[in-house]
Amino acid sequence: MAEPLWTSQEIVAATGGRLSGAPFVVNGVSIDTRSIETGDLFAALAGVRDGHEFVAQALAAGASGALVSQGVEGSSVVVEDTLKALERLGEAARDRAPQTRRGAVTGSVGKTSVTQAVRAGLMLAGKAHSSVKSYNNHIGVPLTLARMPRDTERAVFEIGMNHADEIAPLSRFVRPHAVAITTVGPVHVENFPDGETGVARAKAEIFAGIEPGGVAVLNADNKWFDLLSAEARKAGAEVRSFGSGENCDARLIDFQPQAGRASVRARLHGRALDFPILQTGFHWGPNSMAVLLMLEALGVDLSDSLTALGDFEPLAGRGAEQVVKLAGGDFTLIDESYNANPISMGAAFASLGARKSAGRRIVALTDMLELGADGPAFHAGLAEPLNSAGVDLVFCAGPLMKSLWGALPPTRRGGYAETAAELAPLISAAVEPGDLVMVKGSNGSRAGAVAAALVALDVRSLEKG
Repeated sequence: MAEPLWTSQEIVAATGGRLSGAPFVVNGVSIDTRSIETGDLFAALAGVRDGHEFVAQALAAGASGALVSQGVEGSSVVVEDTLKALERLGEAARDRAPQTRRGAVTGSVGKTSVTQAVRAGLMLAGKAHSSVKSYNNHIGVPLTLARMPRDTERAVFEIGMNHADEIAPLSRFVRPHAVAITTVGPVHVENFPDGETGVARAKAEIFAGIEPGGVAVLNADNKWFDLLSAEARKAGAEVRSFGSGENCDARLIDFQPQAGRASVRARLHGRALDFPILQTGFHWGPNSMAVLLMLEALGVDLSDSLTALGDFEPLAGRGAEQVVKLAGGDFTLIDESYNANPISMGAAFASLGARKSAGRRIVALTDMLELGADGPAFHAGLAEPLNSAGVDLVFCAGPLMKSLWGALPPTRRGGYAETAAELAPLISAAVEPGDLVMVKGSNGSRAGAVAAALVALDVRSLEKG
């Protein structure tokens, strides 16, 4: 029989709590009754609703016990503060697995995709553990640690932030042996009085918990490389760089996108590499270099790293492609609806422009959020990269995207609406067979609704219905 993730006695010892009810064992940790699995520990955290309201529901759904701060029916460990107890449980999981090599990933763009690609390589190399979805905040990171089995060989954690002083404590939880900063750009700048400089310094907080002699994987093409590498060395880390320069440890030579895939040429410590990936966005050139260096730092063989990259499929809303069948033919949808900022927008447009298309290149864009007072200017500034990419039609939704709409020549204007929901029928009526269509915007501006409307045009789904 497999060893349990935690016994109630171990949870008591880790959290300083007390057992209430019968002893129990758990094989997972959950904070959401909608995802409870049999044998989980349900941690009753405070939120919009108090988690204690859902303890009975969690136990009825199969949870073995609960982590609570007040008396409840059923088996539980009672603590003063459930979030602090979850943090202690995560620290205990880390400390009881000294053999685990841990990695951490942050960055203004691409951290989720890079984290999951690293995870794919770790899984080929042995017993691995990682963040799920975008569990990268003050709850997600300790939760991911608390879920880590004691025999884990390698693990990777995504770490995010919206403000200063958020990454440092999370890095100290993980104590990574290797960290990667994918890039730094104007994301969340509205929360920093010094703008992008503040963002860069906040990202550098990931070095706060790095283990002595750890590795910092940094983007040498990013303008903040010197600041980040200085901070990394100050923390005692060895810097390994990726980018297009000759002196990079992982140097990107060429990236050729095709339908549903791309060919990558690179040099890793001077060794020539040619490999395919199932990605089409130009940002996956540098992303691939970061993944290779992170996997190397975590002790994964190059052959496993290349296999993982070659098999890694785009995540939902982050470049996934779909052929949508219309009555008169097909069009290709590129779904980039999960997130957007000026950096990722430019890379997405360049990737679209490099693709061959039997029809038009069309983009549907919703607002980029958290850009502060410069938001309208950042949106208007997208007109130039759209022109350089040879995009034929642009559809825009949202008050900020109105600035781009005003900057576009009339020949490139496809349609404008105040909301994504109002834009969806406009672009749905415009697409034709042969078109190459990209949807991109911040998750909060509901770009996904536009992508979903385009998917719904598929006559095959209508036939099934």
